Amino acid sequence: MKPLFSMAALLGAAVFTIFITTYAADPAFATAQKQAETAASSKRNVAITPISGLQRGTVATIRGEVARITDEDEFLLRDATGSVRVYVGPNSIPANVGEQVTVSGLVDDDKDEPKEIYAKTLTRADGSVVEFDHEDY
Repeated sequence: MKPLFSMAALLGAAVFTIFITTYAADPAFATAQKQAETAASSKRNVAITPISGLQRGTVATIRGEVARITDEDEFLLRDATGSVRVYVGPNSIPANVGEQVTVSGLVDDDKDEPKEIYAKTLTRADGSVVEFDHEDY
């Protein structure tokens, strides 16, 4: 009678189990994996909305240059069609003036204020992705 599992299969299963318990449970591994997945998805064809075309109360992705840092958690993003405030609070700004970035987030629906986008993600020119967790979004 043949054995159900070969020694090679059992060894492979043991190595896989060690890998999963050692690396997949490691928060740094999970973070790196999530960043890689997010970066890969950000390179897909995502519709970029011109800043002048932003509609209040919608989720949008915009791309432009960081024109000015206006506060510790807010900056002005500019493209060829205009500019908009980008809020990343309570996080600090992960970009510098002059840097090209892509921002995805919710366009504030407050009609009494200038348009502002609550950033959910910011993708830098090098492909690194920063995710934001807002208390009210």
